[in-house]
Amino acid sequence: MSPAEAPYPYERIRRHLEDRIASGHYAIGQKLPSETELMRLFGVSRMTVNRAMKELEAAGLIERVPGSGSYVADRRAQGHLLAIHDIAAELARRGHRHHAQILERETLAGEILADAGFPPDTRVHRVRIRHFRDNEPVLVEERWVDLAVAPAYEEADLTVETSYQVLMRLAPLQKAEHVVRAVAADRELAAQLALVPGAPILLVHRRTWARERLCSVADLWHAGERYELVGRLS
Repeated sequence: MSPAEAPYPYERIRRHLEDRIASGHYAIGQKLPSETELMRLFGVSRMTVNRAMKELEAAGLIERVPGSGSYVADRRAQGHLLAIHDIAAELARRGHRHHAQILERETLAGEILADAGFPPDTRVHRVRIRHFRDNEPVLVEERWVDLAVAPAYEEADLTVETSYQVLMRLAPLQKAEHVVRAVAADRELAAQLALVPGAPILLVHRRTWARERLCSVADLWHAGERYELVGRLS
């Protein structure tokens, strides 16, 4: 290849990461090398690395999470009305900050879990998390995760990483199902979302599978007046 035909430095980085994502070297949900590591590896500036990462993000190959890093996106989820997104990345794309507060967490086992679809002997870690857009609560997440599929979830710091980020790293999803309905906020949810009791809430009930078994069951309560559902079909 002549000098005139040689790719620009940012293209070399982009192609390198594209090839490794396509080959499976970097799995869905896996964290990519940091900008500093890529600068050192390719001998380029941060601006050059940033341009490559922006192009990968625009192509839907990665998700960039401020303060956390860049992760391989699950392209299989794109194009559906209810594509699965990381709330931290989604808020960042819209120019907002995300932070989370753990309200409850515990490890459970027993027949009560059968209601969620887990076998009776499953050890499940349950969390209840409040998510903020800037300083405004927008989402309460209650999630049950099968520890046989993602054992490290039990110790994960869910104020540093979202459930999406942790699970995509530990057990990338194979399929998902959603049930969506409008509900009225009870007193507990109203207090947690800074709403008045009876205010409209959008409830998304989601189940996801990984490694050929049910991995996660979640109830996601979105503050109705602060949330919009956007779907694109092609």
